Amino acid sequence: MRAKPQADADEVLARQAQAGSLTSFEELVHRYEARIYRFVANSCGNASDAQDVTQQTFVSAYLKIRQFDIHRSFATWLFTIARRKCIDRHRANRPAAEERTVDLVEVENPSTLLARREAGEDLWKLARVTLPELQFQALWLKYAEDRGVEEIARVLRKTQTHVKVLLFRARTLLGHQLKQRRAGEEAATRPPALAGAKLPSHDGTRCSSAGFACVIPGASP
Repeated sequence: MRAKPQADADEVLARQAQAGSLTSFEELVHRYEARIYRFVANSCGNASDAQDVTQQTFVSAYLKIRQFDIHRSFATWLFTIARRKCIDRHRANRPAAEERTVDLVEVENPSTLLARREAGEDLWKLARVTLPELQFQALWLKYAEDRGVEEIARVLRKTQTHVKVLLFRARTLLGHQLKQRRAGEEAATRPPALAGAKLPSHDGTRCSSAGFACVIPGASP
């Protein structure tokens, strides 16, 4: 039985697209459309804007495909374009009145920490409302897209040291928020203490608890 041929690498498809292959570029769109949408949806004010920015990202990539260096990562190049389009949209349209997009499209998540399960999705929602934009984008690229620090630095146009600081601050702040949430949940489920509760003494005395009187056997009335 013949082995199934491996899919071409992104950079191979990009080189073919540079040579004029529309089919190769369409394959790249197929691979990255959902991932780019998830990335920009966290920055855009609503789903409509996210869809527009996603489309603009691929239009721009198609027009500039000859500028892509095939010796570099295509994913990094594409996410860089997407982030610039997000910035342009923010400048042109301060924020729309529609509800923010928090529940994103369902696609496979490569990170075990942020896997597609209730806990992971809840963690992303907490990160979205807790972290500054740049910290969130760094965290998303690191864990949702499994990008390295060097690639993240290129996308965000920051130094690698700056990216490491962003990730450290994001994890610290998110960890603090998680601790606060757990503490609140534990407090909410803890049985309320009985007001005015008193332990009986060994010599037999009265005790009271939450307004109820009881008499310990052998105690004086």
